[in-house]
Amino acid sequence: MRAVTWHGRGDIRVSDVPEPRISEPTDAVVRVTSTAICGSDLHLYGPLAPFMTPGDIMGHEFMGVVEEVGSGVTRLRPGDRVVVPFNIACGHCFMCSHGLQSQCETTQVTATGCGAALFGYTKLYGQVPGGQAEYVRVPQAEYGPVKLPEHGSDDRWLFLSDILPTAWQAVTYADLQPGETVAVIGLGPVGQLVTRCARQQGAGRVIGVDLVPERLELAQSYGVEVIDASQTADVAAAIRDLTGRGADRVVDAVGMEAHGSPVAKVATDVVSSLPKPAASVLAQTVGIDQLAALRTAFASVRRGGTISLAGVYGGAADPVNMMRLFDRQVTIRMGQANVRRWTDQLFGLLSSEEDVLGVESLPSHHLPLEEAPDAYRMFAHRQDGCIKVVLKP
Repeated sequence: MRAVTWHGRGDIRVSDVPEPRISEPTDAVVRVTSTAICGSDLHLYGPLAPFMTPGDIMGHEFMGVVEEVGSGVTRLRPGDRVVVPFNIACGHCFMCSHGLQSQCETTQVTATGCGAALFGYTKLYGQVPGGQAEYVRVPQAEYGPVKLPEHGSDDRWLFLSDILPTAWQAVTYADLQPGETVAVIGLGPVGQLVTRCARQQGAGRVIGVDLVPERLELAQSYGVEVIDASQTADVAAAIRDLTGRGADRVVDAVGMEAHGSPVAKVATDVVSSLPKPAASVLAQTVGIDQLAALRTAFASVRRGGTISLAGVYGGAADPVNMMRLFDRQVTIRMGQANVRRWTDQLFGLLSSEEDVLGVESLPSHHLPLEEAPDAYRMFAHRQDGCIKVVLKP
């Protein structure tokens, strides 16, 4: 079969690989009908390259049709249409029963000290073959995949795999109260959905920050007040000017590769280009994220407010001003999305006739799987108005 494979920093190819087979009773094999490129896939281009192996299959946002199930899978059958959460969880361990599926104790990657295994996301998270392929083996299929109705385009359901639950959790973790102001740092695909989820959860005012014109325009079309970071000397000051004391809740939807951190960028580039053994050790012990977005979030939230981190961070030696956060009594929540915790609630919203969260308008490009290398370059360099790419095997 054909699959998108990693071969080095910035080297993504479409290769012939063996078709997956059932290897455990709780497995299923899914024929992929749509798979997306996530912003966190771009981290594998650079900062997380030390944890990749040439030939690794990329991707963790996918949906499709069940082709085969193992003997232990009773709730799915061949022909079912499903979307698959990016984290692999059992549904019955302590963590899953407490709504922390991203920490599933059955699939935790204890060898690296990380949480639940993830599709297509490095040795740190189990090196599980990903979803940018014609077929995928899905472990823990008795619990993970979400059965879908036959109606509705793939674009209506695809983002249940990751970025929609990520956005919903980010707003929920921000502890938003009705009528409050939310500032969203970063208006990529996750940030766009955060603004819409914030409205759905009762925000009175939503402010979005980015520097890409297409992203700012899209957010504005959904009623977001926008700040163009490329034209604003001090974004946090601009948010304070708009709100008086700062936003009640701030969501960082950017993560480790924020613009405006040239020293950290050089550091991450150097680490990720070292030989694998040295790079892996350094990345886990002295890695430094590019913290421009996070520092903006710290300075933008009001005293006693909450910051929710939806963007991925990977540094182990990040300098954070704890004195200032303590003094201002700021609450911070973060973590991988616990996808299955939110899917029932989101399923109801997506099932309505109206596309209330605007998910079908989010993809800017639909391309054949074979064009994945060009799609990655386009997405990474924000070319051709690219906001979100969906690949079709």
